[in-house]
Formats: sequence, structure tokens, C-alpha cells
Amino acid sequence: MTRIFTVVGNFWGTKTLIESLSQRPLRSTLPSVRYLQTDADKSEPIGELPKSKSEKFKVRLDSESFHSYRCDVPAAESETSKEEMMEMYKNMTTMRRMEQAADALYKQKLIRGFCHLAIGQEAVSVGMEAAITPDDRVITAYRCHTFAVMRGGTIKGVLAELMGRVDGMSYGKGGSMHIFTPSFFGGNGIVGAQVPVGAGVALAQKYLKNKTVTFALYGDGASNQGQVFEAYNMAKLWNLPCVFVCENNKYGMGTSAERSSQNTAFFTRGDQIPGLQVNGMDILAVKRACEWAKEWTTSGKGPLVLELVTYRYGGHSMSDPGTTYRTREEIQEVRSSRDPIAGLKRYIMDWGVESEAKLKAIDKAAKEEVDKAVEEAKQSPYPDLKEFWTDIYYKGTEPPFMRGREKEEVHHYSS
Repeated sequence: MTRIFTVVGNFWGTKTLIESLSQRPLRSTLPSVRYLQTDADKSEPIGELPKSKSEKFKVRLDSESFHSYRCDVPAAESETSKEEMMEMYKNMTTMRRMEQAADALYKQKLIRGFCHLAIGQEAVSVGMEAAITPDDRVITAYRCHTFAVMRGGTIKGVLAELMGRVDGMSYGKGGSMHIFTPSFFGGNGIVGAQVPVGAGVALAQKYLKNKTVTFALYGDGASNQGQVFEAYNMAKLWNLPCVFVCENNKYGMGTSAERSSQNTAFFTRGDQIPGLQVNGMDILAVKRACEWAKEWTTSGKGPLVLELVTYRYGGHSMSDPGTTYRTREEIQEVRSSRDPIAGLKRYIMDWGVESEAKLKAIDKAAKEEVDKAVEEAKQSPYPDLKEFWTDIYYKGTEPPFMRGREKEEVHHYSS
């Protein structure tokens, strides 16, 4: 190799920097470290299940579902009901159908620009929603479609937004990264920028003295952003009711966590903030962890860091095939043995919660619901060009006019 320049020192000797860098593999060769098990079906019911579909019963989670930092591990028990399990199955199945529909629409060139899908990660949004209330707040990055629906949005609203139509949740002007509801603060396009905003939402909750919490999510790829650590500091300094959630799907945009982070135990990176690592493929473990996190933060103990260990089946975005930095065999192994929907289905079948025929009916209904939403979203028109000027200022605070690039593009708000 041609020597570009030489770095001299005790460690490097006469080795060239470019030669050293060239020895780093494109694909991670570090041994796979399993901080905790991420199987989707290792929980067991405690005792007989009640006959009533709404009556709660206890479930013993796998002992390796949680690992803790600066706090005691929560009891590996969760409460649920037959009714709730079926609702979670319905939600996860529908969310996957929606994301698969978005994938197809993108390939048909009906969705333009960015599109980040959460296929494989459904237990995170659905399990979290099962643990909190509409008064709690959630904010995340750009892999946000499922959170938007769980937080009060509609499938049609999400798909129409992705296609830039007026029936979209942001009237067709936000796209994949900017979808909101009154309790969901987005969808944010700047990597890591949502984390300090989430701390700010938690500050408002503390100021208002209500017993609610903010879940501020970010990915392992955003975990090294300086603003994440700044938000940690302010949240701990002011003892804010904020749960920082690292949605660890193992890979950033083409880079494994081991190649971008010296410490990949993300739940330990809050310094003085306690942390909990969670099996993000078992929806019952996710639900229990989020319930415990809310109890922790609303009891005055301050912020918490959750690391939900999950896995995305597709690429980082639609432009990423997702197979240049990991093997197809790895993806297939997770799909076949640790899928969160299949795991919940096994619970339902093995525990006698419901029949397979009922689950198939839910699968069919989910497909029909999403197919209908796709067709309705396609029929929605594109927004008028005048909409470029709206939603820039809070209503009543607009200036008399706003300049465009040319004189004829000047917009008068009073007209």
C-alpha cells in the first residue's frame, strides 16, 4: 500500500495511519455479547389462568429479561389479562401490516424521500403503550410510524402523510419524520435532537405537578450525540420525570453498535442516572419495564435510562439493503426464533388464551384494515401550494406578510 504519511510515537512506531485504518473490518468481527436473553417466548403464567377475559393474572418473566445499573432489578413478574394479550397481538399485527404497506408504497414510488420502518420492533411501541396513559408523553426519532398510531393517530393518517396527501396527520407537509398527536411529540429528523426536547416536556410536567412521565426515545446510532448527555445532566440536575429510552436495534446507518460505541451497554451510560436493560423482543417484559419506569420517575426518584434490546429486519432506511454489514443468516435467525409477534402468538396458544382460528381472524382483519387505509390514502389529494405558508406561526401571531424568493411569491397573511 502507498504510504501517505507516517505517524511517529511509542504506540504507532512507523506504522502509517492509513494502513492501521485499513485493517478495521467493514463488518464487525467482535464476539456477539448477549447482555440478556432476547427470546420472545420464555415467560410463563403463574398458576391457572382465570376464565374471565378481563381478569388480571400474573406472568413470571424470564430471569434474564432485565439487567440493572445503580438500581435494583424490578421483580420479574408482569400482570396482564387475556383481553389485553389479544389487544396487543392485534396492535402488533396491524402495525407490521402498516409498515409492510409503506414498504410497498415506497417501491411503487408513491412515497418519496425518507422512510424508516420498524418491522421487527413492534413490541417496543405496543408494549410501551400498554403500560402508560394518554396523559403521558412520548417523543422519538424518525422510526416513528407505529408510535404515532399507538398515541392516537390513524393508519390512514400515517400512510397519507407518507404520500404527502392532505389527509395525512401533518396535512401532507411533514412526511415520515414529522408526525404528531397531542400526546406524541414526533417524529424528529435530526439525530438525537428529540432527547433534550423530551427533557423539556418532562420539565413542563414537573412544573405542572402532575403524575405523568415523558418517554424520550433514541436509537443506538444516536447514543453518542453530545446533546443526549447534556439532556441526561439537566434531567438529573432537576430530577425530571423523564425516561430516556435507547431503542437498541444493534445497528446504526450501516454500522454495528460495537464499531461506533466503546460502551455498548447503553443502560449504563447515564452516569448518575440509574438504568435498566430490557428484552425488547418480549412484549410482556417491555410492558413491565415501562410500568416500573413510570413508577420510578413519578415517585420523585428522578430520571431513568431504559435500553430496549430489539432488532430491525429491514435496512436503516429504504435506501439501505441492510445486508452489507450483517449476514442474511443473522436476520433470518432472529425472524425465525425471536420474532415478537410470533412469541406473543405462542403465549396465546400455549396458555390457552384463545384459539388459532381467532388469531387467524385477527390477521385477516388487520390486512383488510390496512388495505382499506392504503386505498383511502391514495384517494386523498395533494395539498394546495398555498399550504406552504400555513402552520409556520402560531395562529394570531403571523406577521402582515412573508417574503418569497421573488416579488410575486410574497404572501400576505391578512388576505
